[in-house]
Amino acid sequence: MQQYEEFISAKSKMSESHGFVIDAGMLNKHLFDFQRDIVKWALAKGKAAIFADCGLGKTLMQLSWAYEIYLHTGGSVLILAPLAVAAQTQSEGERFDIPVTICESDDDIVPGVNITNYEKLGRFNTDNLIGVVLDESSILKSFTGKVRTDLINRFSNTPYRLACTATPAPNDYMELGNHAEFLGIMSRNEMLSMYFTHDGSDTAKWRLKGHAENTFWEWMASWAVVLDNPASLGYEDDGYELPELHVHEIVVDKTGEDVPTLSLLERRRARKASLESRCRAAADLVNASNEQWLVWCDLNDESTTLKEMIDLAEDVKGSDKATRKQGMMLGFGSGFLKCLVTKPSIAGFGMNWQNCHNMIFVGLSDSYEQYYQALRRCWRFGQKHEVNAYIVISEKEGAVKANIERKEADAIKMRDAMIALTRDAVRTELSKTRREATEYNPCVPMVLPNWAEMRAVI
Repeated sequence: MQQYEEFISAKSKMSESHGFVIDAGMLNKHLFDFQRDIVKWALAKGKAAIFADCGLGKTLMQLSWAYEIYLHTGGSVLILAPLAVAAQTQSEGERFDIPVTICESDDDIVPGVNITNYEKLGRFNTDNLIGVVLDESSILKSFTGKVRTDLINRFSNTPYRLACTATPAPNDYMELGNHAEFLGIMSRNEMLSMYFTHDGSDTAKWRLKGHAENTFWEWMASWAVVLDNPASLGYEDDGYELPELHVHEIVVDKTGEDVPTLSLLERRRARKASLESRCRAAADLVNASNEQWLVWCDLNDESTTLKEMIDLAEDVKGSDKATRKQGMMLGFGSGFLKCLVTKPSIAGFGMNWQNCHNMIFVGLSDSYEQYYQALRRCWRFGQKHEVNAYIVISEKEGAVKANIERKEADAIKMRDAMIALTRDAVRTELSKTRREATEYNPCVPMVLPNWAEMRAVI
C-alpha cells in the first residue's frame, strides 16, 4: 500500500505557481483577513479556484484578484458572469474603489477589469486577454456541454485564470475535474484515471480510490480553497452567522393517501394539472403581505399565471430581452419591485438579494443545485432577517421534495468532507503566501574587528 501511495504521489500534478507575490498591505483595504490571504494566495498561484459559500465575498475577492493582475501586467482581465450580474458587479467595484467596464463586445475591452455575460462570449477575441475570471464557475460541471468545452479551449493559453463558485461539484466529486482542466492543471480524464475507479456498471459512476484519497485532497488543495465559513480556515467569523431558515410545505391537493411512484412524464402531467391551484396558493401569500417576495417557478405558464394573480408582480422569462431581464432583476434588488417571478435557471446564480427574506417555490425540479442556489439569493451572510421559503406542490408530484432533501443531505455531506479533508492542506498553502519575518532584538554588544583600516578610522 505504501508503494502505491508513493506511486500516486509521484504521478500527481500538484499545482505549480505561475503568478506573483504581493505584499498583503498593498491589497484592497476592504478585504477581510481571510479574503486577503486567499487573494494573495490566488495571485501567487496565477491559476486557482475559490469555492466559497454564498455571502463570503467572492465578488470582492475576484475583483481584487483581477485588479492586481491588471496593475502587475497592464493587460486586460475579463470576468464572465451570469446575466444581470455584470451591472451588480460594476456597482460593487465602485463601492470597493475598483473600476469595472461592462463590455458588449471585444471593442469595449480596456486595460483593467472588464465584465460581460457568458452569453456574449462569442463576441470576444480571448487571445488578447491577460486574465479571466469565471463567476459562478459551476457552469463547467457539464463535462459534455458545449459551454464547458468552449471555455476550456478559449482560455487554454490565458496566463492568469480564476474560477469562483459555491457549488463546484453539486452532484459528484468527479465534477471537480472540469475546474482542474479549465485551470490547466490536469485534464478531467487524467484526474479520473489517477484518483478514481469506475464501478463497472452502466451508470458511469466513479468513486475515489481508497489508496489515493489523501493524495487527491492534497492535490485539490494545491489549486482550490474550499470554505463555508471563515472559521473553517481558522479565522474570526464575526458577522458570518446565517439567519434562521424556515421551510414551509404547502400541498394544494392533499388527500392523505399513498401516492404511487410516478414517471417523469406522469409528474409533469400532475404538475400541469395543479398549476392553477399552486399559483393561487402562492398568490394568496404574497397578496396578504406588504413585504418583498421572490417567487420561483419552472414553467412559462406558471410565470404568466403568477403575474396575473399577484398584485404588483413582474415576471422575467427566458424569451425576454436581456435589457428587460437586467432591469427587472436590478430593480428587485433595489427594492423597487414588490414581487419578482422568475426561474432558477434565469436568476438563480450570482444575484445578491438580501433585501428580500420571503420566497416561494411554486413546485420543484429535481435539480438540487438550482434549488440551493435559488435559496441562497436571499438566505446568505448579510441577511438581517429570518428567511421563509415556501414550497407549494401537488401531492401527485410524488417524492420530489423528498428527493431534493436527499440530495441536500448528500451535498452537505460532500461539502463538509471537502472542507475537512482539505482544511490542513489549504492552511498550509495560505501560510506560504504570508510574510514571515524574524524579530531582531540585539542583545550582544557590537565589537569592531581589529583591522588596520578600522583602527585608522578610530
